[in-house]
Amino acid sequence: VGIKIPVDYSDRLLHKMSAQVLVLIDGSDSSVAGQAINVTTAIGLDESLRRVLPASSSFAVDMRPKLLFNPDSRSPNFFLPGLTAVLLLNVTTFLTAFSIVREKERGTLEQLFVTPVRPMGLLLGKLLPYLGIGFFELSLIVFSMRFIFTVPIHGSILLLALFSLPYIFVSLSIGILISSKANSQAEAMQLAFLTILPSIFFSGYIFPRETMPVFFRGLSYFVPATYFINITRGIILRGAGLRHLWPDAL
Repeated sequence: VGIKIPVDYSDRLLHKMSAQVLVLIDGSDSSVAGQAINVTTAIGLDESLRRVLPASSSFAVDMRPKLLFNPDSRSPNFFLPGLTAVLLLNVTTFLTAFSIVREKERGTLEQLFVTPVRPMGLLLGKLLPYLGIGFFELSLIVFSMRFIFTVPIHGSILLLALFSLPYIFVSLSIGILISSKANSQAEAMQLAFLTILPSIFFSGYIFPRETMPVFFRGLSYFVPATYFINITRGIILRGAGLRHLWPDAL
């Protein structure tokens, strides 16, 4: 929230006149923006009751809230950029979580062990095709967001693709880790859900992280989706650039 107080604010109040205050609110988070509007209105009403103007129907302190980035408070504008992180995590993690487990169940993993393929080569062979699938899915999500749900994209698509690369790679790596530990596809699915649920509840996708208890807010720093949701909302809603988003990307 940014507050702009005009230069004649005090003079107007001293002369028993109405004074306007402009309140600029970040509307990219619709739930927080709604709370900010309510608090803004309450403060203006409280100040006006303390300074009742004689023979006037207007407020002494006239608060003028203005929503930026999502002026209509559309829910799709807020939820869909966050949903991008959740969908990418779901698809890529599940794809790779089943990859090595499937080799174990079919008995072909032992055949790979006797080939000259190095462990890193095997991992990259499993990761790179799914990396392409992840970028294809990202393209579908962005296309649907823009042309089906009419969510305006204010930032750079190339920057979004660049920052998506480490996030997709992390999601695929989590799936590979699950796949290496699980002995069956059912076990791999259960372990994958253990990583996906925290990403939905602790990343700020549904609940603002600022309102979480300290313990769960601490857990959110270990969830990759926390940072990618900040990136997607920053690029899509606010048109943020590298200067604003590099800490989350790092």
